[in-house]
Order: sequence, then structure tokens, then C-alpha cells
Amino acid sequence: MVFRPCLHDWYEEGGSTTDEYFWQDLHVARKIYLANPKRHADVGSRVDGFVAHIATFREVQVFDIRPLSNLIPGVEFRQADVTHLSEAYFDYCDSLSCLHALEHFGLGRYGDPLDSQGYKEGLANMVKMLRSGGVFYLSVPIGRERVEFNAHRVFDPHELLKLASSSSLMLRDFAWVEAGRILRQSNSLAWDLEKLSQLEYNLGIFTFVKK
Repeated sequence: MVFRPCLHDWYEEGGSTTDEYFWQDLHVARKIYLANPKRHADVGSRVDGFVAHIATFREVQVFDIRPLSNLIPGVEFRQADVTHLSEAYFDYCDSLSCLHALEHFGLGRYGDPLDSQGYKEGLANMVKMLRSGGVFYLSVPIGRERVEFNAHRVFDPHELLKLASSSSLMLRDFAWVEAGRILRQSNSLAWDLEKLSQLEYNLGIFTFVKK
């Protein structure tokens, strides 16, 4: 017999709903379910989180610089460095997601080559993957702009929107995760962005449409 007392479960809630990945994955998966695109592709999002959500109701093509050894129902996996994307994947899909991944591009954390402009190259190539009129779901850390060694970047939301606009993306919807809940864009996007750019950290969730 193993002595393994469990003394605190009486006081726990029915599940953890405060993690930013929980809210991000649920928020974007519901959007894709309602949109029902012809082809949805994903770049770098968590397979054991968001990708699994999507694979419960549709096929999804997943691109990641890291390998994936298991075959997963509903998931078609391609190991690829999106900062050096083959032209075979240009104009590839009408719906694309990249959740909590762009902030790592070019920092070498996942075996990718060091490149201070890696996130710009990655974003530009993801836009090339998307057909005109297609929808791009992007989440990144936002706040006081900085690079935290090889962990991740934190983006000033103003600068990210400028970069998106220069890449032919129009903002359709904006939300962020704060204190264990989703907050949606208020009547003043400018006010939201100014407030968030002064904070240390939040997770911004952007829905773009390609012109």
C-alpha cells in the first residue's frame, strides 16, 4: 500500500480557468468553429492545447520548426521553418493561426537560427500563406516592449499593429487576457492600446483580415 493522502481537494474548484492559454485557446477555437473556413493552418501553437481543440471538429495543417513524433487524428503535421517558407505554401489557406509563438521567432529557444528580424520575416511569410480576404488569428505578449533573453519578446501593441498594417493586414477584432479572463476591445481602441503598452505584461489576441 502506498501512503498518499490528498488533503486539499475539497477546496479546489472544478477546474483551472485562470491560465492565459485556456482563455486564448477557447476564444480562438470558437471563432474558427463559427467561421468554418475551407482550410485552416496553424504555425507553432501548442499541439496539446489549441491544436487539439481545433482537431476535435475539423482538419488542421500544423507547421512547426520542431518535430512531432505522434500521429494525431485531424492533424496534418509539417516540420518547417516559417521564416524560410517554401513558395509551395504561398496563398495556401483562407484561415491561419499563430498563438503564443511569434514572440519566439529568431531567439534560438527552439533550435531556430538567431535572427533579430526573425519575427518580421515570420509574420511576412505567414501573410503570404494566407489568401486575400483570409483571416489571421495572432496572439503575442504585449506590454512594455522588450526582449527577455531567449524566452520571448513582449510587443508594444502599437508597433505590432503598424507592422501588421505594413503587411496588408487589417484589424477586425482585438481582445486580451487579464486576471484570468478575456477582455474585449472597448469603444476606444486607442485608449486600450495606450493603457496596455504601459503595463508589464498581458496576452493580446488579434484577429486580422488580409487585404
